[in-house]
Amino acid sequence: MTTTTAASTPFDRDGQGHARHQAVAPGEIAIGVIIGRTSEFFDFFVYAIASILVFPKLVFPDHDPLTGTLYSFAIFALAFIARPFGSLIFITIDRVHGRAVKLTIALFLLGGSTAAIAFLPDHGSIGAWSWVVLALLRIGQGIALGGTWDGLPSLLAMNAPEQRRGWYAMIPQLGAPLGLMVASALFAFFVANLSAQDFLEWGWRYPFFVAFAINVVALFARLRMVSTPEYERLYDSRDLLPSPVLDTVRQQSRTIVIGAFAPLASFALFHMVTVFPLSWVFLFTRENPARFLVFEIVGACIGILAIIASGVIADRVGRRSLLGGSAAAIAVYSGFAPQLLDAGAAGEILYMVVGFALLGLSLGQASGAINANFPASHRYTGAALTSDLAWLFGAGFAPFVALILAYEFGLLAAGAYLLSGALGTLAALGINKELARRLS
Repeated sequence: MTTTTAASTPFDRDGQGHARHQAVAPGEIAIGVIIGRTSEFFDFFVYAIASILVFPKLVFPDHDPLTGTLYSFAIFALAFIARPFGSLIFITIDRVHGRAVKLTIALFLLGGSTAAIAFLPDHGSIGAWSWVVLALLRIGQGIALGGTWDGLPSLLAMNAPEQRRGWYAMIPQLGAPLGLMVASALFAFFVANLSAQDFLEWGWRYPFFVAFAINVVALFARLRMVSTPEYERLYDSRDLLPSPVLDTVRQQSRTIVIGAFAPLASFALFHMVTVFPLSWVFLFTRENPARFLVFEIVGACIGILAIIASGVIADRVGRRSLLGGSAAAIAVYSGFAPQLLDAGAAGEILYMVVGFALLGLSLGQASGAINANFPASHRYTGAALTSDLAWLFGAGFAPFVALILAYEFGLLAAGAYLLSGALGTLAALGINKELARRLS
């Protein structure tokens, strides 16, 4: 991006005659970040909702609904297991062929894997091969997600004003509730307007087609940003250059581990207010799934407001303080909230509203508090690995574990799972504080 006026050339020059690039406007970076993250989370939630409403009947019809859903959630977790391997593959592609090539391959793989699920044959057509194909496509999604890390949040942080780092740290997180809103709205429309037979035969497939189109839009938005002179300058100066994975792990292992555990509270809560409650009410209550998807849309709106609020609060009290306070609040929430899912519509709404409010406050700063501890030379790769591990430990198995605990021991047991995530966050933040004191 350049400045052109009557008194200037396309590139202003300093006293030594070197080209001086104008910094990328944070607002422009923010748009690219939001579009990119929304596309990723839309793919995520389209699959998650189908894991509850569709795949147990389509892929596992020989099992009871609960067992079919648990099998579906087991396949759901494969993407989180595959994601770190995807990061290893695509970091190598990035180092050899550049970020634009990496993003193009990753986003087409993500969109292609998601769209291919729309053509999934049911169990009646190909038998057990149906779940094998689904598992392979889910692994493809996970590998692709490992390659979608573009460094734009780091670029945004580098261009953000010093006193507003918390505000800009929350911007990438807006993609989660936005993606949930679009995915929930699509499924709610088809569930409400089609018969059960039509929905299971063809209606559920349309959101997966939409996912491919959204990924194409996200690809061009991201490529526009990574082709800017400021991005290329930071890439060439190693601020956004991927470092070797083994070297990063060897030198930054402590920061990676702390970073992976610091957001456990928000990532565990992430699935406890999105995927798990839909599975519980669908399996064990008479709640209409279309209406509960509307509840999730309302909750996502609350989440957006809370994420925005997290930016304001973090700039006043600090990101670590906000993460610690929200983790403590999530611990309290875990002690009473899950039981609300058996208290009718009013209880469900209260569960979603309070849960999404806490999720927004914690998720809004989850990625920024620890990643800032990485030195510039390892920040890109370190942040990618930290994100992969945090999602794997905090969210990958959350729907499966929470559902089986709630069924076997009651909803309070699902709250105990959420409590463990909150305690993990508080422990990681405490260790990180001690580490920062020793290094200062």
